[in-house]
Amino acid sequence: MDPIHNPYSPGAGTPPPELAGRDELRRRLDVAIGRVRIGNPAKSVILVGLRGVGKTVLLEQMRQDADRSGVHTLRLEAPENRSLPALLSPQLRLALLKLSTIESAKALAQRGLRALAGFAKALKVKYDDIEVGIDLEPELGLADNGDLEGDLTTLLEQVGLAAQQAQTVVVLFIDELQYVEEEQLAALITALHRCAQQKLPVMLVGAGLPQLVGKAGKAKSYAERLFDYPVVGPLSRADAALAITKPAENLKVSFAPAAVDRIIDMTQGYPYFLQEWSKQAWDTAQRSPITPEDVQTAEPLTVAALDEGFFKVRFDRCKPSERRYLRAMAELGPGPHRSGDIAAKLGKSVNTFAPVRSSLINKGMVWSPNHGETAFTVPLFDQFMRRAMVMPEVA
Repeated sequence: MDPIHNPYSPGAGTPPPELAGRDELRRRLDVAIGRVRIGNPAKSVILVGLRGVGKTVLLEQMRQDADRSGVHTLRLEAPENRSLPALLSPQLRLALLKLSTIESAKALAQRGLRALAGFAKALKVKYDDIEVGIDLEPELGLADNGDLEGDLTTLLEQVGLAAQQAQTVVVLFIDELQYVEEEQLAALITALHRCAQQKLPVMLVGAGLPQLVGKAGKAKSYAERLFDYPVVGPLSRADAALAITKPAENLKVSFAPAAVDRIIDMTQGYPYFLQEWSKQAWDTAQRSPITPEDVQTAEPLTVAALDEGFFKVRFDRCKPSERRYLRAMAELGPGPHRSGDIAAKLGKSVNTFAPVRSSLINKGMVWSPNHGETAFTVPLFDQFMRRAMVMPEVA
């Protein structure tokens, strides 16, 4: 089999050759954007799911879909230790500049640019990472109070008014939304809520880890009514089979049904793992059809590639105490696990590990499905941890 023509694409945010199983989510967003565009109410959307389920790929595909429908889209990723105002300001400037080229929206878009100038100037002291070109002088009293919640609300209102006049929608696509600090997330939710109340065409499509639902609700209690939270999970067996077989069929290559079943069983239907297993099976096979024996032969290569390229990068971010905690979780299985059971594996009280657990949640390594429970945010991470380190001895 020719590795040059191998169609599979495991990688961070790399689109797969076949985006299987996500058509309904894409359709729901198309409907929501269409409703907002004509002044009908619709909820913003926050995609939630574990690592490796394809949230980033889906978010980008949704943005491309929205672009093709003629609306204005902004694409941001919220990294750790970067402020939301710093991320938003340059993107909002670009959106307002585009809106200012539409004659019917020109005056309102220019007022939005003056609001952005006041916003950036007033908040520069608190958020010193704001870097944005200033096209117009600030307008006194417009988004320049130095209060993030109030100023961001005023700024998005101005954006929404310009978009409304242009008969379009401005859609913010923000990935890794769980890394936005709670105060800043609360300000964004407030601003979006105000736009929704005024039927202004501004929407958010976010993506993040499962803890984002609780974080948004904690930031603003009405967040659960403002957003839809579709769960992006592993693919069904039928969709997983399609993700494996269709790219190969397009190149006149087939997988034996038993080979497909084996890959799905090993990956549990998680898209990133499907891509890695299919890629390695393709490179291992000598001819079509790709057989279960080819998949088995590819297993050590696949596990090594996943360990190095997917699991280890997350493991390396953890302190020794955090690694011990994760290893104790792995000893108990995939999870979720009671905090007391994890502590018992390490021979200490639950309270001893509260700071460690909190740090792992902040790093996006674990989350709490229910009170007192802890689960991995990375699928199959328990298997990796058992390969990566031995279980610590209990003191």
